[in-house]
Amino acid sequence: MAGHSKWANIKHKKAATDAKRGKIWTRLIKEITVAARMGGGDPDANPRLRLAMDKAADANMPKDNVQRAITRGTGGEDGANYEEVRYEGYGIGGAAIIVDCMTDNRVRTVAEVRHAFSKHGGNMGTENSVSFLFKHCGQFLFAPGTNEDALMEAALEAGAEDVVTDDEGGIEVICDPHDFAGVKDALEAKGFKAEVAEIIMKPATETEFTGEDAIKMQKLLDALENLDDVQEVYSNAVILD
Repeated sequence: MAGHSKWANIKHKKAATDAKRGKIWTRLIKEITVAARMGGGDPDANPRLRLAMDKAADANMPKDNVQRAITRGTGGEDGANYEEVRYEGYGIGGAAIIVDCMTDNRVRTVAEVRHAFSKHGGNMGTENSVSFLFKHCGQFLFAPGTNEDALMEAALEAGAEDVVTDDEGGIEVICDPHDFAGVKDALEAKGFKAEVAEIIMKPATETEFTGEDAIKMQKLLDALENLDDVQEVYSNAVILD
């Protein structure tokens, strides 16, 4: 199936992420800690922990940092007791936004998220106000030039739900979140390593932004992503150059 071009947006987001590596490490430590606390310290038996550890490896996080986070999560070290909380809201033109956080202080976090929304032209919504516009799924993104036929065959054989090629030749593979680890292993066994591999909230439809609205929307998304307690920001907004 074909889809509109999103590869430039993916590259932009990846570059921005790489530029904030110190903050990425902090977020990953939280994720590893919570994953270990919820599902144990064995990545072979804890898919969420394994995914977090894979991301840590991609971000060049030292193994000692990873192990300390696992130990903290399984009770071997004292540390902040993080909990997961999700906020939803609207950006410029009513664009849908989901903000996933890990926090040891809900009062602080909700105040910071609400302030970021209001300062940059958005509005906080109520629980489930926009989440129905998104699908929880595993996502793999492959660069233009990847052998589409071979990847599609390998992906569908591995249990993927869909394979989409955009206008620039980038390929997106979608799977059920519970199948993520198996699909990832199967694709890598066939020589397909994704540029991005993660479990996300994927918007069912997207809204494109250009000009002044694009600038305003990007500022709102950046403000949310820069908050210390925020782990991920999902939106149906597509910022065009």
